[in-house]
Amino acid sequence: MSDDATPTDHQAIPNGIQAPHHLNLPYPDKPELITSNLQKLIELVPNPRHKFVFERLISHMHEFVNETSITTEEWMNTIQFLTRVGQTCTPIRQEFILLSDVLGVSALVDSLNCPPVKGATESSVLGPFFTEDAPDVEQGGSIASEGKGKYMYVEGRVLSTDGKPVPDAVIETWETDDLGFYDTQYKGREFADCRGRLRSDKEGKYGYRAVVPICYPIPGDGPVGELLLNLGRHNMRPNHLHLMVEAPGFRKLVTALYPAGDEFLSSDAVFGVKKGLVVKLEEVNDDAEARKRGFPKGGSFKLLKFDIILSPEAEAEAARKAFAEERAQTSGRPQ
Repeated sequence: MSDDATPTDHQAIPNGIQAPHHLNLPYPDKPELITSNLQKLIELVPNPRHKFVFERLISHMHEFVNETSITTEEWMNTIQFLTRVGQTCTPIRQEFILLSDVLGVSALVDSLNCPPVKGATESSVLGPFFTEDAPDVEQGGSIASEGKGKYMYVEGRVLSTDGKPVPDAVIETWETDDLGFYDTQYKGREFADCRGRLRSDKEGKYGYRAVVPICYPIPGDGPVGELLLNLGRHNMRPNHLHLMVEAPGFRKLVTALYPAGDEFLSSDAVFGVKKGLVVKLEEVNDDAEARKRGFPKGGSFKLLKFDIILSPEAEAEAARKAFAEERAQTSGRPQ
């Protein structure tokens, strides 16, 4: 052992799985043998779902490498890019979610797993800016501190698909301020702002003060921002208000509301907009009404009225299975 070597108390420990001699794997002297050997090893995976997923993953990855003739330099650049994506992540910044978002994967996974249930509010992408520390807000309270943007009041009811009210539903909601930043994007963040947690009342009603959302660029100072520049794509999201709603017996709803008229609605950088989630804001020019609703400076405000329709868990699961079966029959792929 050299002087600069690090001594250890134990030898390196294998994982205990024996070499698969029964497979008689040929030496991978040719490109196609690398793929076929790996596929043979995938056959040993005990979990059927894992086996199917990894078989498809390996097949498509190797096909992509063969089809594009990826160079060693390009592949190393890819590894370094993904490394930087991971290094950019912090407890309040999720660059990997952002990467998934801009590649359309988040929206695709959401669409496959949350097909629309008749009458229910459609889902949308979670995004990378959700946090667990939203403060509790009373009915009519504010999720944004004063001066964070133009006044907006959000109200409606939480209902089941049969029209019955859903009381005590937990509503998490968050948005940017009028500069297009989430609170987590500010250095030295001391408390949660422009986000809150409230509950529907016994009639399913909810209401809270917020600020008018604006369109904004997703973070461009990291590897995902560089990727969009290389692809010639803008990094803008249309104005929106995030909502996550949970109630016992109902499918958890992750969605967002998009005020009409934004120029980026049809080219959202993360593919989150759905037609049923585009809403109209009403202009209320009534100083007394503004003060009555708790806006300290009075004046005018925007009113967003929206009933949140939750799908019972059984209905949601039936819709998901039916959608999966239909896709499987069309594509010939197993579910």
